[in-house]
Amino acid sequence: MKIRALLAGWIVSVAVVFGAEAAAKKHPITHEELWLMKRIGAPVPSPDGKWVVFSVTEPAYDAKEQSTDLWLKSLTDDTPARRITYTKAPEGGVNWSPDSASIVFTTRREGDEASQIYRLNLNQPGEAERLTSLTLGARSPKFSPDGKQLLFVSDVFPGANDEDAIKKAAKERKDRKYNARAYEQFPPRFWMAWLDDKKAHLFVMDAKAGAKARDLLAGSKLAELPGFGGGQGDDGQNLETEWAPDSSGVVLSVSTNRDAAAREPVYAQLYFVATSGGEPKRLTNDQSSYGNLQFSPDGKTLFCVTDPNTIDKVYDLSRLASFPWPFDAAKKKILTANLDRSVGRYALPEGSDRIYFTFEHAGIEQLHSVSYAGGDVRDEPSMTYGTTGGLNAGGKALVGTWDSVSNPAEIYAFNGALKRLTSFNAEKAATLDLPGVEHFEFKASDGMTIHNMIVRPAGFDAAKKYPLLVVIHGGAANMWHDTFVLRWNYHLLAGTEYVILLTDYKGSTGYGEEFARSIQLDPLRGPGNHVNEAADEAVKRFAFIDGTRMAAAGASYGGHLANWLQATTTRYKCIISHAGEADLIMQWGTSDSIWGREVNSGGPVWGDSAVWREQSPVLQAGNHAKGTGFKTPILVTVGELDFRVPMNNALMWFALNQRLGAPSKLIVFPEAGHWILRGEDSRYWYGEVRGWLAKYLK
Repeated sequence: MKIRALLAGWIVSVAVVFGAEAAAKKHPITHEELWLMKRIGAPVPSPDGKWVVFSVTEPAYDAKEQSTDLWLKSLTDDTPARRITYTKAPEGGVNWSPDSASIVFTTRREGDEASQIYRLNLNQPGEAERLTSLTLGARSPKFSPDGKQLLFVSDVFPGANDEDAIKKAAKERKDRKYNARAYEQFPPRFWMAWLDDKKAHLFVMDAKAGAKARDLLAGSKLAELPGFGGGQGDDGQNLETEWAPDSSGVVLSVSTNRDAAAREPVYAQLYFVATSGGEPKRLTNDQSSYGNLQFSPDGKTLFCVTDPNTIDKVYDLSRLASFPWPFDAAKKKILTANLDRSVGRYALPEGSDRIYFTFEHAGIEQLHSVSYAGGDVRDEPSMTYGTTGGLNAGGKALVGTWDSVSNPAEIYAFNGALKRLTSFNAEKAATLDLPGVEHFEFKASDGMTIHNMIVRPAGFDAAKKYPLLVVIHGGAANMWHDTFVLRWNYHLLAGTEYVILLTDYKGSTGYGEEFARSIQLDPLRGPGNHVNEAADEAVKRFAFIDGTRMAAAGASYGGHLANWLQATTTRYKCIISHAGEADLIMQWGTSDSIWGREVNSGGPVWGDSAVWREQSPVLQAGNHAKGTGFKTPILVTVGELDFRVPMNNALMWFALNQRLGAPSKLIVFPEAGHWILRGEDSRYWYGEVRGWLAKYLK
């Protein structure tokens, strides 16, 4: 693969494309321009490869005015995309009928108490037809290969095995005089929601309005297991499913040890359930997780992404795997065993013996492929910078999204020559001064090679000296991407005043399994050292950076590291910490994740691992008296509904800084969770951040 060479070529192109002359006619991006950019969803191509449907969100500062509608684009000619739904309610979960004549999707329209499934015939004029009217709603619809049945996921209450029982149970809960939550399993809450006793079940119905849905898991021993459940998402639990090629049943990925989440990794195994009913049959029987299920176009192979869940490791690569169909667990094949990267999305175009997929590497995501036999990973035609995502295949068509730090996402076709299919934001982006990223690497003091990107400010003048803002990514199993982002937008942070430094410290993804695992037993000190050394290296390399005026900022794991830097160094003029942990032990006991924290810190909090104490930010408070920490002014922000890094962390960190007399400010967003997603909250947050930087860097 030629990734390194491509990166080198992009470094040269940055200086040419984004020079002062090219930027002269453009202006810096404003929050309004960023927030109101149309947001393009992952494309879903039709089975015949002639059409693609995707969502377009038209944002607004008032959420009631925001809309997400579906659009249709031909893949056989250059006819512009056209809008096919016109409601305020967001629509998603699109799935095509096998004859490519209609789609189903989920939405909550007027009169719906929960999201329901709708069908839209694309060959006839008219409105979408509602197919379900379930008390707890429906999601993730999928047509059977023969087009006669529809599969979907819906929630059920314990002991409620039909719609009448579910409706009765829902009314009983609504009519309760008391208000309390009770739990016997961990976690009681997830990301920004308290969990309840509902479970996701699998339903099937004839693909027509008025048809009665059948719960394929009702009364099964599998669904009665205490640890039964699907992946937890924003809309509750979800079961990942794929129809068998002959429409006789469904393969599903499901966990059975969710009740043990506090003491071991939760893993998802494969099962088969017949549409005729009966107990689901277990297909895999190991400690790995399996997901992202797809059958080959000829129906002879089941593909998936698998993770081995190594119990004593903080990170495992996700690899592409296959099983023959009919299923034979003994013939499992790992197709990307020789690739030291995690596989992202993948797609299976008809007429090809190769699987197309993306993976993270040094700030970019490109298109790659591997044969059905595995082993021979190769690069495929795609952009040599930026981020390729949303990959899907229909017929012979291969489509996805592409964006970069300078180009908001649009829909592309990847069949040989790359072809852009939409231009929703191109005209607006052309008026904005959006400098590209510049890559560089250095060898850290511990011998590790550390990859970085910088972003120059709008209206860049090489004769000037600019302060440096070091922005630290979350994760830590993540990397900085050459991508157009809404939160922590590089250009909005940079404005015309600051150079942005983006460092992939130890523990980041995109550099192999060993690099990602290197954070284990060194959660904050080592990554913090890499961030500091990267700042020093940037000052050495780029004469336009003023090394006497530096700031650091981060969110989530980046917030953890921002707090660590405030506790252990005085090199920065100010720091911004969003959703940052104050104490490793408190974070262990109050967040929605326990096991991974124990693995990362060397055992339980009551054990003999010194990491819990030596790398807990709050326990470094003695550095204040030494003059080596807690001197830097810090802005602390947090969402009150954040249950991943609960607000008590921010309260403790602010209290500690106030106790030590360090300049500090706390901002709490009552309606925000881990991320600040409301438009006006976002505008206020960016304003406060830039105000904090201006106060201490000018």
